[in-house]
Amino acid sequence: MELIKTRKELEKAVAALEKSDFITIDTEFIRETTFWPELCLIQMAAPGVTAMVDPLAPEMDLEPFFRLMANEKVTKVFHAARQDIEIIYNLGNLIPHPIFDTQVAAMVCGFGDSVSYDQLVYRTTGERLDKASRFTDWRHRPLSQKQLDYALADVTHLIPVYEYLEQELEREGRAHWLTEEMGVLTAPETYDPHPDDAWKRLKLRVRKPIEFAVLQQVAAWREREARERNVPRGRVLKDDAIYEIAQQQPEDVAALGRLRSIPRGWERSSPAAGLLKAVNAALALTKEELPRLPKPQHAPEGAAAAAELIKVLLKLVAEKEGVATKMLASSDDIDRLAADGEKAQVPALSGWRREVFGEEVLKLLRGEIALRFANRRIETFSPGEQVARAAE
Repeated sequence: MELIKTRKELEKAVAALEKSDFITIDTEFIRETTFWPELCLIQMAAPGVTAMVDPLAPEMDLEPFFRLMANEKVTKVFHAARQDIEIIYNLGNLIPHPIFDTQVAAMVCGFGDSVSYDQLVYRTTGERLDKASRFTDWRHRPLSQKQLDYALADVTHLIPVYEYLEQELEREGRAHWLTEEMGVLTAPETYDPHPDDAWKRLKLRVRKPIEFAVLQQVAAWREREARERNVPRGRVLKDDAIYEIAQQQPEDVAALGRLRSIPRGWERSSPAAGLLKAVNAALALTKEELPRLPKPQHAPEGAAAAAELIKVLLKLVAEKEGVATKMLASSDDIDRLAADGEKAQVPALSGWRREVFGEEVLKLLRGEIALRFANRRIETFSPGEQVARAAE
């Protein structure tokens, strides 16, 4: 199959794809040496139509592709959509809509946590995918026929996978579950976090408010620097260096140069000047302006035992409903439910998750239901009913 290398060819392909109610999409990209992913290939398919687009071609203009992504009449089907959508958002300043993520749908339909694409294809169609070209450098041209066949398979096999999962969701009455999940994937803040929140990616190895302030300022500076230079965060400054800077708080070039985590001579570079400016901005804060250190949450007495019970209930509900445990609650959600009960601000207590799992957790915590081992299985029961039976 020939790569599409001009806008005219892309317009023709988009016109054919737009006739379908849905299209399947995948991208190939490289991001090892950049902050933003470098888009190298776009694959699309619909029943009877396939297209492979070369975004690196000199005469390529991706405007028709972005127009297709914004077409509300066509559902865009991805597997593990987040990185693909991130690329489209950064290049086209839009988020595809409506979308259908087969990885999420598979978890809703009981295929386990984060099922891989090749496993999902095999379990729904019986087809085995050739993954020999998985580690291709997609920037290289020309691409071999084997590489193109591998890339195209990622969208042609996605058609029957989508059709199967869509039918399963309708049969189980869970289409609205997926709609809620797609809301997170189509939210702009998912793909454009504010640099001032970059400190949240780091471990809080600080003990004083001033150290926390320096860490926040330096993390935000690194985030902006990495974006502007389009290099990975670690190429700008390693995490360990941020921790040392937060503790030592160097105010000038000489102090910065004495830090063990700073390469010799780097303290005199242009980026170092920006770093020192960030450090001194934190040091200039008054005591009242300093950020408060996040308080470690101390679980109330009995929370650890409650968490263990909730984990058992989670597995029980997941098996009963045929849905991945990861879709219902994370380990952090479980800890917060055990500690805060109905006051816990977790996804498990909102939307479809509350209906399926959250309400059961609250009943367990209130003692309205209990767990027992019977007939070689864990099951829930009502303590009140058991007492009534015993009285009879």
